Amino acid sequence: MYQATVPVFRHYLARMAEMVEKAGPEALEARIADAFPAGQQFATAAGFALRTACPLAGRTLPDLPQGLGPRLAVARAMLGAMSPAEFVGAETRIVRHRAGHAEIEQTGEEFLFLYGLPNFFFHLTMGYAALRAAGMPLGKADFDGFHSYPEGFRF
Repeated sequence: MYQATVPVFRHYLARMAEMVEKAGPEALEARIADAFPAGQQFATAAGFALRTACPLAGRTLPDLPQGLGPRLAVARAMLGAMSPAEFVGAETRIVRHRAGHAEIEQTGEEFLFLYGLPNFFFHLTMGYAALRAAGMPLGKADFDGFHSYPEGFRF
């Protein structure tokens, strides 16, 4: 469970931080339809990283700072302080949480794979898509940090 959370979240929080830096404050107000603006999508994704990892590690969810940059940095640092030992038995740990107005109870495995990861990536992708729709020159390499394409090519 550790490998499916901490390294994944830390990697993509770093990707978000780079996109935020490229975007600047004005572009972070971009949105798709009536969805949250890109900046709020990224802030929500950072919250989901901890909202997912903390209960699986048996930790209390902390309060996060308001600013997007500090929020991303604090989330990455907190995840970096977690150890694999904290996640032992997490797949069967019962996690009680809210999804909107719904009260949900799931095993750690269900919580991670059916709720936590999908919601994290939903908000990350919505923020990325809003920036792209606003004309930011972002590509797949900006999203995942692995792809490489010729200059000017956007996938």
